Amino acid sequence: MKTLLKYFNGLKTECFMGPLFKLLEACFELFVPLVIAGIIDTGIALGNKRYVTEHVLVLGVLAVVGLTCSLTAQYFSAKAATRFATRVRSALFKHIQTLSYTEIDTLGSGSIITRMTSDVNQVQSGVNMTLRLFLRSPFIVFGAMIMAFTVNARISLIFLIIIILLSIVVYGIMIITIPKQRQVQKQLDNVLVRTRDNLSGVRVIRAFRKEKSETEKFNEENGLLTKLQLGAGRISALTNPVTYIIVNIGIVCLIYKGAINVKSGILTQGQVVALVNYMSQILVELIKLANFILLDIKALASASRIEEILKTKGSMEYGSELLEDENAISVSFENVSLKYKGAGDYTLRDITFDVKPGQTVGVIGGTGAGKTTLINLITRFYDTTEGTVKLNGKEIKSYTEKTLRRHISIVPQKAVLFSGSVRDNMRWGNENATDDEIGEALKIADAYDFVTAKEGGLDYRLTPGGKNLSGGQRQRLTMARALTGRPGVLIMDDSFSALDALTDAKVRGNLSDMKLKPTVFIVSQRTASIMRADLIIVLENGRLVGLGTHDELLKSCDVYKEIYNSQFGDSDE
Repeated sequence: MKTLLKYFNGLKTECFMGPLFKLLEACFELFVPLVIAGIIDTGIALGNKRYVTEHVLVLGVLAVVGLTCSLTAQYFSAKAATRFATRVRSALFKHIQTLSYTEIDTLGSGSIITRMTSDVNQVQSGVNMTLRLFLRSPFIVFGAMIMAFTVNARISLIFLIIIILLSIVVYGIMIITIPKQRQVQKQLDNVLVRTRDNLSGVRVIRAFRKEKSETEKFNEENGLLTKLQLGAGRISALTNPVTYIIVNIGIVCLIYKGAINVKSGILTQGQVVALVNYMSQILVELIKLANFILLDIKALASASRIEEILKTKGSMEYGSELLEDENAISVSFENVSLKYKGAGDYTLRDITFDVKPGQTVGVIGGTGAGKTTLINLITRFYDTTEGTVKLNGKEIKSYTEKTLRRHISIVPQKAVLFSGSVRDNMRWGNENATDDEIGEALKIADAYDFVTAKEGGLDYRLTPGGKNLSGGQRQRLTMARALTGRPGVLIMDDSFSALDALTDAKVRGNLSDMKLKPTVFIVSQRTASIMRADLIIVLENGRLVGLGTHDELLKSCDVYKEIYNSQFGDSDE
């Protein structure tokens, strides 16, 4: 929780006023039993109606003032908790953007989403209740005990015994519950991951008729979550009945001792009623305190999970070098190897090649050959385990993050578009792009005609993920978005997969005719998409097994020749 305390900066007024008004409310509440005792002993016993009337009005004033203080305290507490949660959520989101793919892979996207939503909400509730009850409930409990001692010290020892017993019970339940609540939150991550996978892959699930098996897997995860919640809930549920039993035993003892003392003339009836009222106040506040502690246990468990992300530092450090605008960029790999964190073996091993500025490079290989991993090193989504990647002759680590993102654009395997207009999506590549520049990029990606045919043209609204477009249209828009930034390196990671052969050829022709021609990397499973490239990189099991032009590789690389023959027939014929 210490890491999160800085997000209370600027909220000192709210954090001070909330508990202050709660303490004021508690003070007024502690005077109520004494006023009632006076009404019984002085007003009713002596038949003084005026005294009764005056003190009933005093009770009314105490109630109104107490209610005002309570509402004011709740206002400040809720304000502080909401602003605190807003800051934590914003800081969490901002920090996640600084993490590399390695850290995100380790944490897991499902877990990150849970921590940004459920865990932050838990912490917000915990902060709210802490500001309202952290001082009030203990103040009432010990205040009621002290007030009881002012009435009669000997009989008030019952209060001290009751409070000690209840403290032991609450502490014991807290010790057992904390680890169980952490298990609940962890299992909630698993349920969220399962839900997200099923929602994102709903078409595949239905296509293979896997609804039943996926439902069974979800029920298994959900059943485990339920089991953990019930386990934690059963222990937490002991708090209220145990508290009631202990306090009610205390009240019975109090009434018994009080009756004896009244008969002996040591206590008055009003004083006994005051003592019972103080015991009832302790009962109510201890129930509140117990529930508050259980809520805070959940909040602390959630806070530790949030801190885990905030303490996770990005493994990448950037330099101060810049790349020149609107110039193609050379790319060099020198003995590059990569092993993912936690992996048993290298994904890429000993890769070396040089790409000149403005060249078009094809990357091909079988499934799992390491094609996407290779281009992820060019964008510096991952760092090499061994070897060096260079841009324009300088190590990629020497450049600033901003210049890398500005000059390297990628069209990912999965076309990702965001809700909003086509224009908004295109400006992800260049936030200052004009409509003419966007139009030029759309034409290169062969997307101009279908965009202008849509109602509103560039103002046409896309649904989340661009689901109101076909797969080929989404893919061409992601190409246009990458081109809008006029990058020095353009990476197309299997981004022709949804295009027919004619559109594929047209887009590749448009790319070669660009005025400001970037260095282009085309990752593809189809030799037709890369056979006219200036250089082709052939990968197999993470190793470079072929490097050259199409004609050269047909003669020298068996892997490339096999891929080509599988798609076009025997090349020797």
